[in-house]
Amino acid sequence: MHIRLAALAAACLALSACSILSPVPTWELVKATGSATSLAIGRSPSHAINTVHYGDAPVKRLCIEFNRNAPLPDLVPALQAELRGIGVASRVYEAGAGADDCEVWLRYAATVDWDTPPFGEVARPYLSAASMSLQRSGGALLASSGYSVDDAGFGASKWATTRTKLAPVVRALIQGFE
Repeated sequence: MHIRLAALAAACLALSACSILSPVPTWELVKATGSATSLAIGRSPSHAINTVHYGDAPVKRLCIEFNRNAPLPDLVPALQAELRGIGVASRVYEAGAGADDCEVWLRYAATVDWDTPPFGEVARPYLSAASMSLQRSGGALLASSGYSVDDAGFGASKWATTRTKLAPVVRALIQGFE
């Protein structure tokens, strides 16, 4: 974090004087503050909670059981993107429509809440909690982990992307650590 601030300060010093001597310096300050705020909100830290991992061999393929009771449109794409990022192929199936060739299943539950984001006027949904488990096709538990919104930073973490929130949980499920 301090490195980023130092880099930002160096970049500001390298700017030409025209931005410092702007006819509307207050407007320049408002724009810079808005950019910094949106960056901070979008990158709020997220951590996996209640992780249990039984140390089995790393999973390279799994099936995701689609949960219709978790109505957040970007949840499954976020899961699949994170899985791809750590080298795990995935397919999505409706609950109960199991595929015979799926040896490992990822099952999830999620809580979606609504609120108005900072500087926003319309309430929108956000992922406030999630729990996930990896299971063998026979039902044996390989790993479980979860996420819960952290309200410590004035509630800013709730406005991070779904993928940012789920990334440490997916890593904990697959690798056993964040």
